[in-house]
Amino acid sequence: MRCPYCQELESRVIDSRASEDGSSIRRRRECMTCRRRFTTYERVEERPLLVIKKGGNREPFSREKLIKGLTRACEKRPVSMENIEKIVVEIERDLRDRYDREVSSILIGEMVMDKLQKIDEVAYVRFASVYRQFADLNSFISTIEQIKKE
Repeated sequence: MRCPYCQELESRVIDSRASEDGSSIRRRRECMTCRRRFTTYERVEERPLLVIKKGGNREPFSREKLIKGLTRACEKRPVSMENIEKIVVEIERDLRDRYDREVSSILIGEMVMDKLQKIDEVAYVRFASVYRQFADLNSFISTIEQIKKE
């Protein structure tokens, strides 16, 4: 594993731990040259899962994209990075269990909103406003009223 600081290839593993759900292994490493420490994650290589976008084009499923969207929705909210990671792991596992090769981006968005609504309503509304592309104030208000009813 290449050191992110000095680009050296030699490093030693200091600590290894399995994630809570057992889907990956977290390793703390120390570079043999600069002695700085960094973290790597090891996970099973999954079969490719393609996301069908609203326009019909397809792109590979990206955990990073999902984490980025959730992080932005949860910005300055009491939602830990650990909770965001947990949501991503649950969604990815569910997608890979239920769908063989392709899944709609609409379905992924709905799954994210379901998870966010249970964790933080403000983050849910933020995500929904981008995902549903609210055209006006009335559509935004109707979403908030729907949350109040539930």
